Amino acid sequence: MKIADLYIRVSTDEQADKGFSQRHQKETLLKYCDLNSIKIRNIIYEDYSAKTFIRPEWKKLIVNLTEKKDAISLILFTKWDRFSRNAAEAYLMIKALKQFGVEPQAIEQQLDLTIPENKLMLALYLATPEIENDRRSLNVKEGIRQAKKEGRWIGVAPPGYVNKTRENGTKYIAITEPEASNIKWAFQKIAEDIYTVSDIWKMAKQRGLKSSLTSFRDAIKNIGYCGKVLIPANKDEDSRIVQGQHDAIISEALFYKVQEVLAERKNKSKTSSIKAVSKDELPLRGFMICPRCNHVLTGSASKGSKKYFHYYHCNSTCGFRYPADKVNIAFINKLKQFIPLSETEKIFKNTVLENYENSTDFRKNEIKEISEHITNAKNRIQKARDFLLNGTIDANDFKIIKTETEVKIHKLESSLEEIGPKKPNETNEMIRLTKQVIDTLKIIDITYQKSDIQNKRKLISSIFPEKWVFDGTNHQINNMNPVLQLILMINSSYQNNESRVKSKIRDQHGSVLQSISLTKVFKEDMKKCVRIYDFPTNF
Repeated sequence: MKIADLYIRVSTDEQADKGFSQRHQKETLLKYCDLNSIKIRNIIYEDYSAKTFIRPEWKKLIVNLTEKKDAISLILFTKWDRFSRNAAEAYLMIKALKQFGVEPQAIEQQLDLTIPENKLMLALYLATPEIENDRRSLNVKEGIRQAKKEGRWIGVAPPGYVNKTRENGTKYIAITEPEASNIKWAFQKIAEDIYTVSDIWKMAKQRGLKSSLTSFRDAIKNIGYCGKVLIPANKDEDSRIVQGQHDAIISEALFYKVQEVLAERKNKSKTSSIKAVSKDELPLRGFMICPRCNHVLTGSASKGSKKYFHYYHCNSTCGFRYPADKVNIAFINKLKQFIPLSETEKIFKNTVLENYENSTDFRKNEIKEISEHITNAKNRIQKARDFLLNGTIDANDFKIIKTETEVKIHKLESSLEEIGPKKPNETNEMIRLTKQVIDTLKIIDITYQKSDIQNKRKLISSIFPEKWVFDGTNHQINNMNPVLQLILMINSSYQNNESRVKSKIRDQHGSVLQSISLTKVFKEDMKKCVRIYDFPTNF
């Protein structure tokens, strides 16, 4: 008497879409075995796709056949698509089963495989479901691509959005709070180029963001956040970006600014980036340069007889070190130099607003310059197309040039849109911003001393974009935020005559005033100056 294992397989989607059922297969197989006097050893139930033989129950069956040879002679199933939907793998498995002395057989599509002509029918039975799978997969991919071309977001919504379904059954993503605000905050922090991505993720988690670090890293590279949809390259179609049907959380300009920051950090180590982890007694660790060997000063504690003493120091080879408390006091005294004098406030406001109001020419020049870059980029694509036609370059080279240049054009157009014409409320915003700068700087030393270690280092980075030298007595800082540089100049130049002070500033510090004329740049410098607006200021 022949002994058989019954193999009953149905995947979840087949059960839902086609009505295949394990019960029907079981009844059919049991009736066949009863009519043909076949003894049943095991009934194996599989809820898995037949695209491969990497299936839990099938793997157990093969292990069982290895351990118990000659235990069965047949593996029965209703049709060949229950056995496999991959012709190549099916032939290999049939060959392997024969080595165990086991014959696979579909009772509703019976074939005597010892007859050569029946192998042609076997190929048909195995290839048909594989073709069906491939066609279904192709249709799904084409449908997804078409949906993306229409600006629809396909798949799981990224953090800050949630998947929803309209009354007509179409799916879309919508902004969800507070996740969206946390994502926007994270983009803004990365654009500042102060903290590392992992540090910003940790801070965002504290704000309530629900995302793993891996998902967060993917999110900050996702163009979907500025209301766009990326269509990947396919065959002869280049990748491109289209306007999405969902609302944007951030602007395109902010998105591309973040990508630039990430690219710079990838290409080179950003010495201006800071770590959020530092001891409270060593807030300046990593910001200063050794006056002897130009290495970055670190910091540590030495145990005394009764307590620990903290030092900023260089490496052991150099040997430079200085007590941390004296260095910290010297830095606070440096901050006090930025506190505006009573006379400075009026001159600062007037100087900024006067130069800001006269910035129309720069705005026009910047728009003109960006427009020229866009025109040159478009001309580059046209030249590349001409080279393609005359055979100078091949299709692959043209595709690379076209794709790279279109990305550049898209970024330039985003910058152009960001600048735009002067808005009616811009002057009022500058007035508010200048007042905020003054109010913040009036208590900058107190703010610094009252802040926690994380905000202290944030404040330091907002003021000083580069590392500076500490010589053992003074902090020798050459590069600082232009707004603070202007305050410092007005404080030091004041001679009880506003016109003389402004004249002296123009004569000796034209570059700073020029930066004020660069409205967008200087406005960002002012915002950086008051990054402390995130701190408590009502001590």
